[in-house]
Amino acid sequence: MHCVGVSLSKLLRNSVLRCLANTSSFLVFHWSLRRPAASRWRKSLSITLSRRAKWQHNARFRGGSNKSPGPQKSPTPSSGQLPVSDSQLQGSQSSASLAPKVPPLPNSPSLAQTIGMDEKNGSIQSGDDVINSYHLPRPLPLWLNANCTKHIVKGNFMTLSARPKTVEQGEWIAHQVVEHYRNLWNFVRVVHEKEDNGFSICNSTTCPRTSAGANHSFTWLNRDREPVELPAYEYMTLMQRWISGKIDDPANFPTDPSGVSYAHNPAITTTPLSQLSNPGEKEWLGKRSGFPEKFLEISQMIFRQMFRVYSHLYWSHFTEPFYHLNLEKQLNSCFSHFILTATALDLLGPHELEPMQPLVDLWAANGTFPPESKAYEYANLRAGERLLQLAGMTQ
Repeated sequence: MHCVGVSLSKLLRNSVLRCLANTSSFLVFHWSLRRPAASRWRKSLSITLSRRAKWQHNARFRGGSNKSPGPQKSPTPSSGQLPVSDSQLQGSQSSASLAPKVPPLPNSPSLAQTIGMDEKNGSIQSGDDVINSYHLPRPLPLWLNANCTKHIVKGNFMTLSARPKTVEQGEWIAHQVVEHYRNLWNFVRVVHEKEDNGFSICNSTTCPRTSAGANHSFTWLNRDREPVELPAYEYMTLMQRWISGKIDDPANFPTDPSGVSYAHNPAITTTPLSQLSNPGEKEWLGKRSGFPEKFLEISQMIFRQMFRVYSHLYWSHFTEPFYHLNLEKQLNSCFSHFILTATALDLLGPHELEPMQPLVDLWAANGTFPPESKAYEYANLRAGERLLQLAGMTQ
């Protein structure tokens, strides 16, 4: 087993905690869970903070001044490799699905929904049957032990995912993309930073391919548009560089507060939203605030890549280093928030949750995901309840 020295463990743990505490999303996360969903702070939220936060966070991460919103950079690897093209990123697929990109289709049933019924006789499967259908390794991974799925605080996580009524949908999605990327970056740093022996925890030897268990492996398209398996370290480096390039491009994520548009409020005007723009013009999410036509597609791709990285962190690095550094609650808090946001805003479909479906089931069963959330809808409660029983934590 890979060993981490006591001093290094404390250093990494303190580094992650400082980074998380320095992001506004984490402070809001930690504070807002103690307040009801209809708290006054939501009603008085100014959307300009969402755009200003982007360059302020960048300055804070880079140790610079935040006096002027000049060109800022999102967290990105320091290695000087070539930029990642959209064509390469779009071709990044799970090894189980390498088909060419096709137009969006209606959401298919989740894995949990599909296997919930025995097609032969129509009977409902037991929790053990569902868990067995996931083909999980035995013993089960530590992150599926209900005792290790706890969070920093308790509360309704939907208060962080639901869009405030006065905030335009494009602005809210942009805010969520930036904040969740920063949260994920803090955890990636833990497995990326080199130790005294010159190696990082996640390297070409420990993680020769980007996987989420034995059943899921993610590939990248090379220059010839051929799917290739990459070491997880290299895959995450390419992913980070691509996401940073998108976030730092004002054509994709505008930063000028003067372009902010507020949500259409039917209580103030009875004019339909379609009539507020020029007749005949094409409409898309975020158009009124200056976001490009493909903004939603870009955001979905970003969330898909972030989900794959989270999946790898859980399957390959949950025990070492996060559990050994007492960071599992921080990781769980950010990931459950990520899942609730991604599903609530339709940035991830139910079929895309498959690598982490057992954890989704468990969090639905133990109350982390409220019944009104889409994440709860995509879960199999029988599997989640059985996982709770295995840990001696029946509800």
